[in-house]
Amino acid sequence: MGTTSPAGANQFVSSPLISISSYDIVHLNYMKTDLGIWEITVLSLLRESPMHPYQMQRLLRDRHKDEILVLKRGSLYHAIGRLVRAELIRAKDVTRNGRRPERTTYAITAAGRREFISALRGIIAIPHRESSEFMAAMSFLVHLTPAEATPRLEERCLRLEKQIAEYDSILATVSERVARINLIESEYLVAMLEAELAWIRGLINEINSSKLTWDLKTILKEASVGASSAGLLEDG
Repeated sequence: MGTTSPAGANQFVSSPLISISSYDIVHLNYMKTDLGIWEITVLSLLRESPMHPYQMQRLLRDRHKDEILVLKRGSLYHAIGRLVRAELIRAKDVTRNGRRPERTTYAITAAGRREFISALRGIIAIPHRESSEFMAAMSFLVHLTPAEATPRLEERCLRLEKQIAEYDSILATVSERVARINLIESEYLVAMLEAELAWIRGLINEINSSKLTWDLKTILKEASVGASSAGLLEDG
């Protein structure tokens, strides 16, 4: 559940703290009700208090969760619609302030509370394979020669080192004013970046020592033969 930081804490939370994309997380299949991360987010907010979508958006920005969730108006309203249809939340009342559009305030239902906790437990407990652009690109690393790949990997290491240093600095400042539990996702992000950095450094060492090597021309030639054979089999 989201929590409110001490007074004045938000001004110290800079955007680099949380910069990961949630595209793949949003599309994972969670638990029996198929709750995605947007549904989880809405339920967590409504567990705190009934509120309308504008309040949800404002809180997500104030807490810098919009950087994780890639906050878009359509995503939030789509999740709300799904939850209403599943009877996990309900419209509590509709208000209008002057000439502003009507705003519907939503509240979580008893079933919504149960499903929220159940889904959250499952997400935390059960590992899912989450796709990554970098992981996909590594599957095509063979299309670069070792001499081409090494400097690009070294450049990535430098960028990762810079990111980690920035995050560590910000976390050190924010942790003086915000409870650690409110920064736990940022700690996870730093840990993942550090693990990636260590792995890439090891890969570079293996390439430089010729423990890992490949010949691009030979591989492309073999791939061409394999593609031609596949075409002949299909024609046959």
